[in-house]
Amino acid sequence: MELSEIRLELENTAKKLADFRGSLELETKETRIAELDEMMLDPHFWDDQQGAQKVINEANGLKELVNVYHDLIESQENLELTYELIKEENDPELQQELEAELHEFVEKLNEYELQLLLNGPYDANNAILELHPGAGGTESQDWGSMLLRMYTRWGEKKGFKVETLDYLPGDEAGIKSVTLLFKGHNAYGYLKAEKGVHRLVRISPFDASGRRHTSFVSCDVMPEFDDDIEIEIRTEDLRIDTYRASGAGGQHINKTESAVRITHIPTGIVVSCQSERSQIQNREHAMKMLKAKLYQKELEEQEKALAEIRGEQKEIGWGSQIRSYVFHPYSMVKDHRTNAETGNTQAVMDGDIDMFIDAYLRSKIS
Repeated sequence: MELSEIRLELENTAKKLADFRGSLELETKETRIAELDEMMLDPHFWDDQQGAQKVINEANGLKELVNVYHDLIESQENLELTYELIKEENDPELQQELEAELHEFVEKLNEYELQLLLNGPYDANNAILELHPGAGGTESQDWGSMLLRMYTRWGEKKGFKVETLDYLPGDEAGIKSVTLLFKGHNAYGYLKAEKGVHRLVRISPFDASGRRHTSFVSCDVMPEFDDDIEIEIRTEDLRIDTYRASGAGGQHINKTESAVRITHIPTGIVVSCQSERSQIQNREHAMKMLKAKLYQKELEEQEKALAEIRGEQKEIGWGSQIRSYVFHPYSMVKDHRTNAETGNTQAVMDGDIDMFIDAYLRSKIS
């Protein structure tokens, strides 16, 4: 890079940091951090453990945003100092070092900008992700297991704790359905970009004739809500079934009927959980999932009603295909909402899906 190009890049990063300060509402967040810290000093703080954990999570999330911002400001100042030094001494080696640091700094800025976009009411929550293969038997069930691996690897790379709440193995291979819980700050904010239908085109390993097959899997994503969410669920509206928990390969986790399936009769919504050995704990998890689904359904109905009032033709739910994964006759993964695409299908299936999430979140800025 020429020095003039470095100067221009530094001006761009400085402008972006100034924009961050405005959207970050730094003073408001610092005031809120002080309030939360004061609450944590109360000798009765841990009397309500669930409430205490909410306070700690909020404080940690705010502190991370503020601390990273201050770190970025410090990095910008150091880069400016190095630039001025190079102007005076014309040191090619130092300039090369500055270029590398500037490139890394721009990547950090972009990553931070993405975090600032996660400002929805539930973006900071844990996320519940469900995969449901479409028609096609073993072929689509195998595609479901490939997506299960992809999301598990992505979650681990991002530092989320990934738990399997429910798992129903396929008849020959793959899965009939799976429910995962991603625990960590902004899990829902990221994963909400993945809701929709995922389409695979490949030569089927299960077809002796080597024909090309197209498979579909629906991905649903919901925030995990706290117990204080206001959703009325009447006992008489529920049908609760218990069954033996089973894991991958159909092996029984235990010999008691600890797994729980809850059907909400008025809506037909069904949730299952088998991750815990205790039937009581599985029931609690299942009720949380049911609350999340009912709340999400309510929000989507409100959004649909508003869209009709505005005259918009907007489909909500499972109907839209969001992404295609093509393994044959060429290699490409393309997101149909943003046109983001890559030819490195193997990296995507190994969990490298941040480019699609990034593009989706940025498309929502306007």
